[in-house]
Amino acid sequence: NADVFLSYHLTQNFNLEAVQECSIYAGSNPHVHNELCRQRMAVKSSDHPEPLHTSRINSISSQFSDGTIPSPSARSSTSSWCEEPVQSNMDISTGHMILSYMEDHLKNKNRLDKEWEALCAYQAEPNATNMAHKEENAQKNRSQDVVAYDHCRICLKAENSHDNSDYINASPIMDHDPRNPAYIAAQGPLPSTVTDFWQMVWENGCVVIVMLTPLAENGVKQCYHYWPDEGSNLYHIYEVNLVSEHIWCEDFLVRSFYLKNLQTNETRTVTQFHFLTWHDQKVPASARSLLDFRRKVNKCYRGRSCPVIVHCSDGAGRSGTYILIDMVLNKMAKGAKEIDIAATLEHLRDQRPGMVQTKEQFEFALTAVAEEVNAILKALPQ
Repeated sequence: NADVFLSYHLTQNFNLEAVQECSIYAGSNPHVHNELCRQRMAVKSSDHPEPLHTSRINSISSQFSDGTIPSPSARSSTSSWCEEPVQSNMDISTGHMILSYMEDHLKNKNRLDKEWEALCAYQAEPNATNMAHKEENAQKNRSQDVVAYDHCRICLKAENSHDNSDYINASPIMDHDPRNPAYIAAQGPLPSTVTDFWQMVWENGCVVIVMLTPLAENGVKQCYHYWPDEGSNLYHIYEVNLVSEHIWCEDFLVRSFYLKNLQTNETRTVTQFHFLTWHDQKVPASARSLLDFRRKVNKCYRGRSCPVIVHCSDGAGRSGTYILIDMVLNKMAKGAKEIDIAATLEHLRDQRPGMVQTKEQFEFALTAVAEEVNAILKALPQ
């Protein structure tokens, strides 16, 4: 019996990998959902972490907590650092050509400065944002400068909304297929928009959330705490149940949720990848940890056709940088012979304003791409 197998499998090894492995089968099967939740409660009640783990988890938790979140030690697990292996279909000659181009770009500061100046002068057309600035919608925006364009915004189903509105400050981001967005770039939820956020997750069939901001920085809130720390929370007609929280390293952790639509009784698994050490208007300390984070995101997402939700605080600076890196590397993995990062960024800004906010972030994107191409070349059989 497949349900019994799932139960046994999770009892023997209740961790993030098991949840992700079984989530595709579980789907909307209510028996499986109930059994997984029961197993989680059983494991949680009998879990007594070692003191070393508790202190490690608490120290990491304090980096992204705003001080109001309970200790995660009873519901978290840690993992020894293990980088995801580099994989790509890129051929050696293309890789060397692209790497040479990137390294030349990074060495030529004058060229980089001019390219950034041109990007700063770039004006997207069309660029109307009338819906975002309507009186009833303006309060739903963290920043009035970074809002969704009228022609390129996620529209909620108003009939399912808690306030009969279709507005959320989020933008579909297309790569090569205009019918299917590869990403949704969104602002970090506000207390008043958490329900809208989970409605967006549900209606767009999203299974992966990439969170690139701490909840607060220097006392300034960057994002509302939009998930439960224990058990489940109800957001209008969406019940969110925390299944597991897995700390990979000091830079990121992974949470797994069950998202249930109480109108239809359907249940889905959603995985949130939370990068902890990237601050507003800044770049990560090294490209290495972000690149490994990206590999883990893509390993979880592989084979899916739904968009990946990427958010930071305003959904443009850090989110735009991450999407730019991921989009360029995906193009190369699919065999692209030429890569124009500036043109790719203009393509992103046609779909959401402010994507990649500083020259430092743009330079970091180039550095990260060069570092990943170098790693791919080293992994290829010579």
